[in-house]
Amino acid sequence: MKEILTPWDVAPVKLDYTKITEQFGCELISDALIEKMEKLTGKKVSHLIKRRIVFAHRDLGKIFDDYERGKGFYLYTGRGPSTKSMHIGHVIPFMLCKYLQDIFDVPLVIQITDDEKYLFKNLQITESVEFAKSNIKDIIAFGFNPEKTFIFSNVSIYDGREDVSDASNGVNQNDTCTSCGSVGNSSKKKNPYNGFFKKELVLAKSITLHEGSKIFGFDANTSIGQISFPVRQLLPCFYSVFTFLNKSNCLVPAAIDQDPYFRLARDKSKIFECSKPSTVYSQFLPSLSNLGKMSSSRDKTIFLDDSDEDIKKKIRTYAHSGGRKTLQEHRALGGDLENDVSYQYLRFFMEDEDKLQSVADRYKKGEMTSTEMKDLCIEELQRFIRTYKKMRDRVSDDDMEKFMGCDKNFY
Repeated sequence: MKEILTPWDVAPVKLDYTKITEQFGCELISDALIEKMEKLTGKKVSHLIKRRIVFAHRDLGKIFDDYERGKGFYLYTGRGPSTKSMHIGHVIPFMLCKYLQDIFDVPLVIQITDDEKYLFKNLQITESVEFAKSNIKDIIAFGFNPEKTFIFSNVSIYDGREDVSDASNGVNQNDTCTSCGSVGNSSKKKNPYNGFFKKELVLAKSITLHEGSKIFGFDANTSIGQISFPVRQLLPCFYSVFTFLNKSNCLVPAAIDQDPYFRLARDKSKIFECSKPSTVYSQFLPSLSNLGKMSSSRDKTIFLDDSDEDIKKKIRTYAHSGGRKTLQEHRALGGDLENDVSYQYLRFFMEDEDKLQSVADRYKKGEMTSTEMKDLCIEELQRFIRTYKKMRDRVSDDDMEKFMGCDKNFY
């Protein structure tokens, strides 16, 4: 099957990330860049970066150089809510954002694209909005700093929430909005958006259908709504869209399939007199079948609300094994780490480097069986999700209000 990789479609094939990096024109994360990061922060890099799960970038070195000279940056990422609960494949960009916010102490903007999922998936608008509310709580549970994190949903911006009169043209810190997207909040507060809709129009006018089709693969079956959507995902790359961000660089942590958006954002940055957004990209957590990225199919995907028994059943039943056909052959030849899904999941979730290396060595030598590898993966995922659930259970509507509140002051 042909390798297809777009923001909305990833073919169920094994992906060649080096090839994808070359095709997209990104750079691989180098040892020198990791050394620079560790020097700036005085801390070891995340295991996700060390293991090159986070593997590619655009201008990450510029972010570090400017940071060293005293110019700050903000993080921007997003989530398209297509299910009530996120699955473990969705957590990687948020794990990376949490790490970057903690070590650099920087603001984070999170866009919830509930409009996108309505336009591109077989969902009702009410479903998409409800999924958004649930996913926002999922995201908050990762432990982001509420004083330096702003979460907003696209639907709420256009649901009568933003002032589009001429008075909203400038960057007026005293502008007020009735809600800014948070649930049940009708008090007047600062408007976090600096003419979001007007800037959307300016950006949309600058992109031709030919240009959009070339980048995103639009065709005769693409709806007008789908064609117009990318403009909204590009906008938060530019600090001037918000009233609470100082003149800052933007760093976008995302999965590699999102790169087409940010290639275009870099091309259009001069429109708003902003620097080009930098990006840092992760691989996909593989599907249980080891083909492409993890889907949102309930029975063959591990969700953040799964029980211990659910996790055990799914790994034992569906996780592709790198073991040999017989135990005798496995002992003689060893296991295939690259094609063993349970081991690949351990690379993402087991932070202990020495323990992971020991597991890899034993499996390659045939000392560890595929059943033992699956059991270790089950144990690690159960531990991760149990810990996560405790955090998720503590997230309240008041917490949502705080993260989605208008009165942000990050500096």
